[in-house]
Amino acid sequence: MRTRLLLVALFVFSVSACGQGVAGQAPIPSTEKVADGGSAAVTVPPAVLDPCALLGPADRSSAGLNTLGVPKEINGARACDWTVPATFGVTITVDEKNGLANLEIARKTATKTKVGDRQALKVADKKAADGTCAVLIGMGEKASVQIDVSNTNFTDTPLACERAVTVAGLAEPKLP
Repeated sequence: MRTRLLLVALFVFSVSACGQGVAGQAPIPSTEKVADGGSAAVTVPPAVLDPCALLGPADRSSAGLNTLGVPKEINGARACDWTVPATFGVTITVDEKNGLANLEIARKTATKTKVGDRQALKVADKKAADGTCAVLIGMGEKASVQIDVSNTNFTDTPLACERAVTVAGLAEPKLP
C-alpha cells in the first residue's frame, strides 16, 4: 500500500511539473489541439519533439504495432523504432536540420503528397520491390519527420507504403 501511495504521489508530482522547465528558464511552449480520434495531443517545437510520443497506445493499435517504441539516434537526429517480430518495423525520425527540399532522395522514387495539410513525399522504389517505404512530412523549411517502414520479408512494397501512410496520418496531428 505504501509503495502504491508513493507511486501515485510521484505521478502527480511529475504531471504537475510538466512543461515548467528549470527554474529561471522559460517554460516549453506548447499548444493543445484535439486530434481526429478525440484525444488531446500536445504539440511542441521540433527541438523537444519526442518521436516515441508521436504514437500513443491507440495509434499503435491502429497501426498494428503491438510493441513499445525504442528511442535511438540516426545521424544525430532523434528517432524511435517499433518492431513487430517476423512482420514489419517502423522508424520515426525527427530531423530538425532538413526540410523536404534538403533531404537527399532519389527523385524518381519520390511522389509528392499531403499528410493532413502538410507537404509530404512518399518514397518507394517500385522496381526494387524490397518491401520498404517512407513518408517524409515537412515541418517548415528546415525540419521534417520521416516515417520509414520495412516489411520483415522484404517483399510487398505496396503494403509497406500503406503502413507508412497510416503511421504518418496518426503522427501528423501531434507535429508542431
